[in-house]
Amino acid sequence: MLTIFGDIHANLPALEAVMTDMDERKLDNRYCLGDLVGYGTFPNEVASIIRGQKIPTIMGNYDQGVGTDSDDCGCAYTNPTAEALGKRSIAWTNANTSADIKAYLRELPAHIPLQIGDLRVLLVHGSPRRINEYLFEDRPDTSFERLLDTAEVDVLVCGHTHLPYHKVLPSGRHVINAGSVGKPKDRDPRACYITLSATNRDLHVQFIRVRYDIERTAQAIEASDMPHEYAQMLRDGAG
Repeated sequence: MLTIFGDIHANLPALEAVMTDMDERKLDNRYCLGDLVGYGTFPNEVASIIRGQKIPTIMGNYDQGVGTDSDDCGCAYTNPTAEALGKRSIAWTNANTSADIKAYLRELPAHIPLQIGDLRVLLVHGSPRRINEYLFEDRPDTSFERLLDTAEVDVLVCGHTHLPYHKVLPSGRHVINAGSVGKPKDRDPRACYITLSATNRDLHVQFIRVRYDIERTAQAIEASDMPHEYAQMLRDGAG
C-alpha cells in the first residue's frame, strides 16, 4: 500500500493532523507530491517535518519558486486580485523561509516512479510535462491517454489543483488527484490524502479526509503580513 499526500502549503496544523491520522491507521510507505510552502505561515516547520521523516517528496511549483528566491510561484491566476494576493504570498514566504530549507526545496526531484501490484505508477506535482500544469478532471480522455502513453505508466498521481478525483480512462488506466492537505479547494475544509493498494492490476483508491485546527492556521495568517484573505479561504475550503 502507498500513502500519498501533498499541497501542504505551510499549514502545520493540517500536516500534524494528517500525520497523526496516518500513524493511527498504521500507514507507511508515505510519499509527498510537493508544495510544502506558500500561503500559510509555517514553511520552515512543515518542510522540516517532511525532511526529518525522510519522506520521498516531489518539487512543487511553489517549492521551486521559493527554493530559487523567485517572485513567481508558477501559479495561474484567474483575476488581478488573486494575482496581487499571490505576489504578496510568495514575497512573504521568500522572506520567512530559511536558507537551509530553500536549499532542501531546490534538491527535490520532478517526479517519482513506483510499482504497485502489476501497475506502473508515476507521482508528479502538476503533470509529467510541467511542474505547474493543471490536470483537471474534465480534461478530455484522449488528452489523459496521450499523457499516460508518453509517461509509459498505468497510474498517474498528481496534485496542484487541490481538487481530489479518481478517473478511470477507457484504456483502464487511472489518473488520480490526491487533493490537498493544507489548502483544499473543493468546499470541504478538511485535509485530504489518499492510499493506493493493488492486487495484480486491480487498483483500489481511498480518499481520507481529516479534521484539523483550522483556526490555529487562520489566526496565524491573520497575525502576520500574509494576505488575510487566505485565512477565510481555509475556513471555507475554497482555496
